[in-house]
Amino acid sequence: MSKSIQMWLDEYGESHQNKLNKRIHWVCVPIIFWTVMAFIFAIPSPALLNEVSLHLNWATIGAVLIMIFYARLSVSLTVGMAVFTAACYFSIVAFDAVWPDYLVGFSAVVFIIAWAVQFYGHEVEGKKPSFLKDVQYLMIGPAWLMSFTYKKMGLKY
Repeated sequence: MSKSIQMWLDEYGESHQNKLNKRIHWVCVPIIFWTVMAFIFAIPSPALLNEVSLHLNWATIGAVLIMIFYARLSVSLTVGMAVFTAACYFSIVAFDAVWPDYLVGFSAVVFIIAWAVQFYGHEVEGKKPSFLKDVQYLMIGPAWLMSFTYKKMGLKY
C-alpha cells in the first residue's frame, strides 16, 4: 500500500515539533530547494534541448519529474508546488543573467549554510532529519510547508 499525502506529512511532522526547528525549516527548506534547482540548472544542456525551447534544460526536466512525484500524492498540492517551483526557476534564470559566473558558487555556499542550520534545528529538536529514514522526505519537506500555506488559505490538499 502506498502512503497518502497526509501519511507522508504526518510522519514528516513527527520530527518537526519544536518551534525553533519549524522556523528554521520555513527558511531553510525553500532555500535548499532553490539551491538544488540552481545546481541542476547549471548542468550544461545538450544543444538539442536548447533548440526545442529557451527554457528546456535539466532544471525544467527535473521540475516536471518533481511535479509527477507530487501529483501522484495530491493534485491540489501539486499546483502550489508548481507555482513555487516556477518562482524558483525564474529567479534562478534572473540570478544567472545578472551574475552568470556566480550561480554555482553562491548556491554551494548557501546550500552548506542552510543544511548546517537545518541540522542545528534537528539537534534542538532532538530527532534526526526524516530523510535519513527515507530519501523521499527530501521532497516531502517543501510539501509539508505548502500544506501549512494551504491550511492558512483555507484550501484542501
